[in-house]
Amino acid sequence: MAIHQAVLNVVELCVRKGVTNAVISPGSRSAPLTLALARHPKMHCRVVADERSAGFIALGLAQQTRKPVIVVCTSGSAVYNLAPAVAEAYFQEIPLLVLTADRPKEWIHQQDGQTIFQSGIFGQHVKQGFEFPSDFTHPDATWFSERIGNEALNLTLIPPFGPVHINIPLREPLYPTSEETFRFGPARIIDRLPAEPGLPPEVWHRLQEEWESAERKLIAVGQGPYDPALLEILEKISGEWRIPVLGDIISNLGQNGEFISQHDLFLSTTGGSLPERLQPDLLVTIGKSFLSKSFKLFLRKYRPRRHWHIQPHDRLADPFQSLTTQIPHHPVSFFQKLFSDIDFQHFVGNEEEVWEAGYQEAWQSADRLAQRTLNQFLVPEDQFHEWAAVRRVLDALPEGSQLHLANSMPVRYANFCGLETRRNIEVFANRGTSGIDGCLSTAVGAALATDKIVTVLIGDVAFFYDRNALWNNLIPKNLRIVLLNNHGGNIFRIIDGPAGQPELDVFFETSQPLSAENTARDARIRYRRVSDFPSLKAALGEFYPEGEGPALLEIETDRRENAARFRDYKSLIRKAFPADD
Repeated sequence: MAIHQAVLNVVELCVRKGVTNAVISPGSRSAPLTLALARHPKMHCRVVADERSAGFIALGLAQQTRKPVIVVCTSGSAVYNLAPAVAEAYFQEIPLLVLTADRPKEWIHQQDGQTIFQSGIFGQHVKQGFEFPSDFTHPDATWFSERIGNEALNLTLIPPFGPVHINIPLREPLYPTSEETFRFGPARIIDRLPAEPGLPPEVWHRLQEEWESAERKLIAVGQGPYDPALLEILEKISGEWRIPVLGDIISNLGQNGEFISQHDLFLSTTGGSLPERLQPDLLVTIGKSFLSKSFKLFLRKYRPRRHWHIQPHDRLADPFQSLTTQIPHHPVSFFQKLFSDIDFQHFVGNEEEVWEAGYQEAWQSADRLAQRTLNQFLVPEDQFHEWAAVRRVLDALPEGSQLHLANSMPVRYANFCGLETRRNIEVFANRGTSGIDGCLSTAVGAALATDKIVTVLIGDVAFFYDRNALWNNLIPKNLRIVLLNNHGGNIFRIIDGPAGQPELDVFFETSQPLSAENTARDARIRYRRVSDFPSLKAALGEFYPEGEGPALLEIETDRRENAARFRDYKSLIRKAFPADD
């Protein structure tokens, strides 16, 4: 009998817990897993041959659906190819259920193919790893596998979200005969009830006292999904209480005339009295990672007296080296309660609400000056370079669409430029590990899960490293790829250190002569290459019409010109924020 009932049961468990998306990489040892998923009537399966790409496509799907996605691969080195996506999912807190087929343990080191040490292969980059028994002759083995299935699935459904691994040793025969019938279930369900974090009254009183006693309060938002409720309460706090609210482009706050978005530019200058004027007494942070290195360095040097971090789980992160209080709460409900409670206290006490605007004005003045300086720099069209091209791409994005930012320079260019809140453009980036691997695949996975236009802004090294994202039959019609091709890793010419080394060209930038034209042709994607402003404007006018199918726009620039223009801007911003201010 080839049908592995324990495998059928774990698939049925997934469906009954609402996990119905799977990305499968073909293989023989994984055949029982593949067939169980493919034959379940409620499971939506997608096939991606390259395991590394498959992991990131699954990550993109989970990022959009905010539900776990199943990833399946065969045994051996195939499992290792999932590791980059698993690590990214762990640090970005995205739920994946990784099911890896394996060979029975007695065949390790017996010169048998595709047999490696798979137990615990992802180390600490999964919330937990489990392993099925390889034999089910005793009833306890069935009970054990069902218990593992429930525990693993429940872990993917509770914060902090992340990947969970089940390694499944499978014996031959792996394929059922035509007479055998698949029977899903009955699988025993073990539910885990959700627990809402809350704070006792005395803790609320203490926090309110700390809040009221701090003269200079700063709210900083790290990476997080677009959340209208969060925007609403933060706009109210910023507008009515005159408190600066700051966020990188990956925070999805956007630019609304109140929020601070140009901090990475004006905090990159050193000296002068501005940093001291911006130093907070109380820092309140939410979300995950911050993109701006300048902001992190600023807070590490000009530390707040108190630093609260609000999140619904207890994992401790202290990137600014100033954390004093972890607050286990959902940020939206926390800010809503804080606002209503303090408003009510002032009303009951008949206190006139007078909020000091000077601290917020210091942040906003710097933000506006940096924005004016940037506009002055990017408007002229006599010199074609990446940063100016990115600004024009961002201006052309359809309202209500999605923007996926590859790591290295694309995410930084976009962060410098920013996006207006009113355009409702959701921003995503793989900032869990901040690697270039999988950026294109993640965008493909995201586009599969939404009807919105999905634009991925990506550099040439990241694109060619991950072009197997287009080696499948899944490329959705709503995908748009903007490739910044300067024929090398341009960031190494811009950042301090490698730019001054004689080995720069060969050992850091990894110069390459490739174009994406053949890749686009192989993937049957509309393609256009531009290298000046008039052709870029014309290409963007044809890039976004719906119903035209996926498209790739390659923007070719000179990396030396890009680096020179970046240095020009650094000079401009230093003049705008002089050291002797």
